[in-house]
Amino acid sequence: MIDRYTLPKMKALWGFEHKYQTWLKIEILVLEALAQRGLVPKKALHKIKTKAKIDIKRIDEIEKVVKHDVIAFLTAVSGSVGPEGRYLHWGLTSSDILDTALAILMKEASQIIKEDLIRLLKVIEQLAYRHKETVMIGRSHGIHGEPITLGLKMAIWYEETKRNLQRLEQAQAVISVGKLSGSMGTFAHLDPEVEAYVCAKCGLDPVPVSNQIIQRDRHAQYLTALAILASSIDKFSTEIRHLQRTEVLEVEEPFTEGQKGSSSMPHKRNPIGCENLSGLARVVRANALAALENIALWHERDISHSSVERIIIPDSTLLIDYMLNRFIVILQGLQVYPARMRLNLDLTHGLIYSQKLLLTLVEKGLIRERAYEIVQRNAMRALKEDHSFEEWVHRDPAIRKVLSEREIKSCFDPRDYLKHLDKIYKRVFG
Repeated sequence: MIDRYTLPKMKALWGFEHKYQTWLKIEILVLEALAQRGLVPKKALHKIKTKAKIDIKRIDEIEKVVKHDVIAFLTAVSGSVGPEGRYLHWGLTSSDILDTALAILMKEASQIIKEDLIRLLKVIEQLAYRHKETVMIGRSHGIHGEPITLGLKMAIWYEETKRNLQRLEQAQAVISVGKLSGSMGTFAHLDPEVEAYVCAKCGLDPVPVSNQIIQRDRHAQYLTALAILASSIDKFSTEIRHLQRTEVLEVEEPFTEGQKGSSSMPHKRNPIGCENLSGLARVVRANALAALENIALWHERDISHSSVERIIIPDSTLLIDYMLNRFIVILQGLQVYPARMRLNLDLTHGLIYSQKLLLTLVEKGLIRERAYEIVQRNAMRALKEDHSFEEWVHRDPAIRKVLSEREIKSCFDPRDYLKHLDKIYKRVFG
């Protein structure tokens, strides 16, 4: 399932090869900065650059013995270099490499997600304009309210997706910091200028102050931004699921040739894609909670956060990448049924125009309470007898005394509810 919708580069990003190459990149950049200061021979730097290699199998073998991933990495890389390998990890602690590398990976992951979001925005915008005047019933509490358009619904989704993009950009900025300040964050064995050099080369800012780690409120903000994004996808998917119900059937997610909906009922066309997305959103939200619990650590650090974020950060970014790509496919193939929308619009025999009638009566001079009473009385009659509300209104002497037949008819025109669509669209799309 993941393979079909997730971009290959997101999976590769969290693979061992890319992770270790990022660790090595940071180690070499530190050596470059030290060589510039005469603390590491340039010949040693050159040999490390040309000879250092990543051997995942060897790293794994060493880690099984030493039970420490960074030490296993350093031992394996040093072995590929020779005596000059002694300069690796000069003045650093493991978290200097781990946290700075994690920042790079999270930044790269967010860039992939941003590209997904931009594609999603384009698809939603196309739907918004295609269905700008596709009239349907608006619902509150699940009950028919007043006419809207499918395009208006899409405009709301577009605006929310823009906010998700903004939140992701803000969270990306917050996690795009590196830390090379040593075991307690005091730069006891390495000059702050080394950190500044490495961060600049990696597209990061030096964290203003740290202890042994970069503080985890930053990562929690990132995971929370992803959780909100997942919740938006859940919201959009839930709406499609509701609109696909047999009794409604105004839109339907794609149902491809050869697809089966049920092992026992051949007629079924289920919104399984949207259901999957709603389910996965729960996982991303749960991961955000784990990230929030990672904030509180003992003193200058413990590693209770480490095991958690090795799961939740790759998993959440992979899931969001998958969810966005799958939702884009759903929207691109979304089936829209305007005729069914019209049938549903008339389902209450005109009751949805009660507010327009109420306001028209008030405009004609009736006290609001009296107008409300008249309109509600006729509405309840129509509802009880399953009969045309407009006909009851035409028959009511109290209304005919105030409104002409033409004025009554104008209250039952769904197009009247679309008169400000252009202004709304200008606010949203510019």
